[in-house]
Amino acid sequence: MALTVAGMMTSVFLFSLIGTAVHNRYVERQRAKNKPMFSKKNRRIVSVWKRFGMSGIAFLTPILLSPVVGTVLATVLGVSKSRIMLHMLWSAVFWGFALTFTLFKLSHLPFLHFLVR
Repeated sequence: MALTVAGMMTSVFLFSLIGTAVHNRYVERQRAKNKPMFSKKNRRIVSVWKRFGMSGIAFLTPILLSPVVGTVLATVLGVSKSRIMLHMLWSAVFWGFALTFTLFKLSHLPFLHFLVR
């Protein structure tokens, strides 16, 4: 569990530092391809942001978005780096514990045996 949390927080730290640059590069590439700025996926993310704020983004990051996308998204939306770190930390601890606990509880199943050894 500690390695899961450490891995997520490492990527959150690195991408919170370079989040704006990554976003700007992404926007330039999308414009060069003439892709719409507001896709269905982007609209869903904005609706989660409006409804739940940084807590919602942090909660969904490990499962749906990935630490890189969640961090860059929070940076672009104007969240301070300290708030990003705080919210991503509790999210990493929560999901790390939940997934590790679930894996060990289900380790008796034959198709999960190789993960626990």
